[in-house]
Amino acid sequence: MLKTTKEMFTITALTSGSRRSIYSKFEAQFKLNRETEQMGRIIAIANQKGGVGKTTTAINLAASLAALEKNVLIVDGDPQANATSGIGIDTRQIRSTIYDCLIDGKEPREALMGCGIENLTIIPSNIDLVGAEIEMLERPEREKILKVVLKKIADDYDYILIDCSPSLGLLTVNSLTASDSVIIPVQCEYFALEGLGKLLNTIKIIQNNLNPELEIEGFLLTMYDSRLRLSNQVADEVNKHFQQMVFKTIIQRNVKLSEAPSFGQPAILYDADSRGTVNYLNLAKELIEKQEERVKA
Repeated sequence: MLKTTKEMFTITALTSGSRRSIYSKFEAQFKLNRETEQMGRIIAIANQKGGVGKTTTAINLAASLAALEKNVLIVDGDPQANATSGIGIDTRQIRSTIYDCLIDGKEPREALMGCGIENLTIIPSNIDLVGAEIEMLERPEREKILKVVLKKIADDYDYILIDCSPSLGLLTVNSLTASDSVIIPVQCEYFALEGLGKLLNTIKIIQNNLNPELEIEGFLLTMYDSRLRLSNQVADEVNKHFQQMVFKTIIQRNVKLSEAPSFGQPAILYDADSRGTVNYLNLAKELIEKQEERVKA
């Protein structure tokens, strides 16, 4: 049986005012180096298969990193705009989106929106992004448009997380070309590995032709239920094939993670004691530690 997390802990309810006390409370468990420079690491969260937890991971990993005093930006790269609504943005208040930055050349700082969480901002999306791929087709270096956009603000953040659309189209190619690394969520259910070959082939093509520095940050097992034999079989299979490339942290199936977006909140605000909150805080810790190891190397 796989262990779902390491150094499990519970936390009290998080508000922007209590973020400092929460960080201090768990600084010993996290063992984080506050002096380490972590400038603008851009991470795409990608899998062309839908329903594997890309948006859930983007929202909750970003909120967890922000709770750990990292300056974080979410880029909603999906026309469905679930990251935008799931983080609590009222679509009626949106004036500029990632579409405007990609197609109309709007400065990315003009599209930034606060989420009511200290250290966390978002460049929102809306349905207009559906047409972006067609409009980008005739552009020179169309695969690098997002890279140019994010380069203008990368140094303002510790982490930029891109919530990719469930496809391998031009938007996803732009996201991977702009990124330093990619997190690949893998659902612990039947057909979980279906399509991973195509995604890995796309990543290899981008590494060879567009972004040689692109790394696989890790495979993230999501929707894991230790009671189900199938979940354990899928987790074993992923670990067997990808070994050290799999995150130690596993995201367990948790009703609070499913409920939180309907309230426009990450799990850490909706229920700070939930298993989902603990999982994503552990993932944030693991991500930060990996980055610290890179900086020291």
